[in-house]
Amino acid sequence: MTNDDQKNAIHQGTAERLARRPWPATPIRPGVKVSFEFFPPATDAGRDILDGCADQLAPLAPTFASVTYGAGGTTQDRTLATLRRLADRTELELGGHLTCVGATATEVDRVIDNYLDLGVRRIVALRGDAPSGVDGGTVAGGHGSATDLVRAIRSRPDGHDIDISVAAYPEVHPKAASAKADLDNLKRKFDAGANRAITQYFYDTDAFLRFLDTARKSGITGEIVPGIMPVTNFERVRAFSERCGAVIPDWMPELFAGLDDMPEVQHLVAATVAAEQCRRLAEHGVNAFHFYTMNRPELSVATCRILGVKPSAEPKTSVAEVS
Repeated sequence: MTNDDQKNAIHQGTAERLARRPWPATPIRPGVKVSFEFFPPATDAGRDILDGCADQLAPLAPTFASVTYGAGGTTQDRTLATLRRLADRTELELGGHLTCVGATATEVDRVIDNYLDLGVRRIVALRGDAPSGVDGGTVAGGHGSATDLVRAIRSRPDGHDIDISVAAYPEVHPKAASAKADLDNLKRKFDAGANRAITQYFYDTDAFLRFLDTARKSGITGEIVPGIMPVTNFERVRAFSERCGAVIPDWMPELFAGLDDMPEVQHLVAATVAAEQCRRLAEHGVNAFHFYTMNRPELSVATCRILGVKPSAEPKTSVAEVS
């Protein structure tokens, strides 16, 4: 088989894979907003990768870009350093993650002060997980839940100037007593002063739509932004999803099967699947999407381009819109 024959076979196989998925029929409406999540690198090489990631995503003018915070605050210093680096190098509006497990209220306030000193006025407020091998729980003088953390941020003299995002779980938090208990917890976070909820990533779009409908019927009126994670490596995603409770739909394993040695095709399929997911959500009125980039910008950029979110004419930090 010649190289051209091999390429044609790959393209035909890719088309056949994608043709098995239903495509939304309604054109996507203008006004799509995007935001991105980065994680703090631990090495010089990782910092270079993050720089490249930010350089590719900043022209899309996201509403904000957040930086994660390790279990029990274990990446606290790196998170702050990453935010400082991004603030120096880009015009991105930034947000810092903040957890309360294993920290006193004084320590939490100190982190918030550090964020504000950098000009970071967005916080993703989470209860958080304890570091591996450490029993999780609230320390003396600490906040017992994400709701308590949100309430504490709002009670600060400068608290009403801070934009607060919290977490939501379309497929139910693995440690929640029930779906209702999980939803009640989300409502408490909104009632405490959260501006929006960003969901755990998911691939079962119907699960998110059911969750959103139930949340609205339960009296939750705040913005709920779906978390989108394009597949960079299917087996890793599948293993992680088993631990965090994200369902892998029946069609996904077959769609990505046999692509380990064809990364370009895998990326094409992954970007198309992510864009299809966003387009279907947009058909139901969703117009904001939060991308878990894993510091790998290519798939997020490709998905945004498919959605019509293109680089702005000049660098800016306002909402990215379909042109």
